[in-house]
Amino acid sequence: MKHYDPWRNLINRIENGGGFVNAHAHFDRAYTVTEENLKNVVYDHLYHKWLYVDQYKESATMNDYCKNIQTALFDQRGMGTTACASFVDVDSIVGLKALRAAGLAKEYATGIDIDFKIATQTLKGVVSPYERIYLDMALDTGLVDIIGSLPGVDKGLEGNHLDIIFELAKRYKKRVHVHVDQLNSSTEKETELLARKTMQHGYEEMVTAIHSISLAAHPSHYRKEVYKMSRDAGLSFITCPTAWIDSRRTEVMSPTHNAITPVDELVSHDLIVAIGSDNIHDVYKPYSTGDMSTELKFLLEATHLYDPDILVKIATENGRKVMGSYVGGDRLSGDNQR
Repeated sequence: MKHYDPWRNLINRIENGGGFVNAHAHFDRAYTVTEENLKNVVYDHLYHKWLYVDQYKESATMNDYCKNIQTALFDQRGMGTTACASFVDVDSIVGLKALRAAGLAKEYATGIDIDFKIATQTLKGVVSPYERIYLDMALDTGLVDIIGSLPGVDKGLEGNHLDIIFELAKRYKKRVHVHVDQLNSSTEKETELLARKTMQHGYEEMVTAIHSISLAAHPSHYRKEVYKMSRDAGLSFITCPTAWIDSRRTEVMSPTHNAITPVDELVSHDLIVAIGSDNIHDVYKPYSTGDMSTELKFLLEATHLYDPDILVKIATENGRKVMGSYVGGDRLSGDNQR
């Protein structure tokens, strides 16, 4: 007698629903892990890895970046992904060469039938007028689909960072994707800050929080407050399950939780959640292949989320929503995405 296979059934539904959507990645750095940096760099703290990446950005050519991105797109399509968004470094070290390479890769993506969106990654921050110049130039190229943000890099000035990002987003009429609460620590409250800034700037329904892992490290009453605030702000979320599952143990006391976005609670509060791979074969995640089925398996096991209807939405439709590609439209076209 043939047994029921819920996993195969889930994958079939995703394929029939148009395929996986990888809503967050860093294709420009894909395939940059080497035998040497696997030994010497991969164990460093996130902030130290940011500095290491500068060395690659200085030496890489536009052709190198184009190869990384096109290879990632080819591999994604081969693994059943039909739409994806990649952050691309834009700062005083790399200039615009990674962005221009991503622009060239868009034509390639069209040829292999994959919807490819480009977001800016500003590892040097945006508060510095010198660094801000590069983000301004990037937006003027017309190649940017989504304004990406990393408030933590402007430490102590996170609010100022977001003010600048929102002013640019309104000027260029772009969606905003923001890295927040990445360190799985109760000291981080960046998701709350993002929700407040979204409402302050009147940019509801246009902002997505990436990771929000530290939410799970806070007490239940605080999490519920942030979920309500996120609803009011129309905030959506992207979880990258394998990206932070390796979060280091500490002696800091917090609620028992897995090092992953609390997706089960987010969806129970009617918040939109999409899924991404984050890094692929680089110093951040040397063994990651970018296979979205692996990300989905980690998500459902780590959060005890087994509802196939919800999982299919997370893997497909919700990704297109946060990328601004959903057929139902978004606020820019006058439609509410909910």
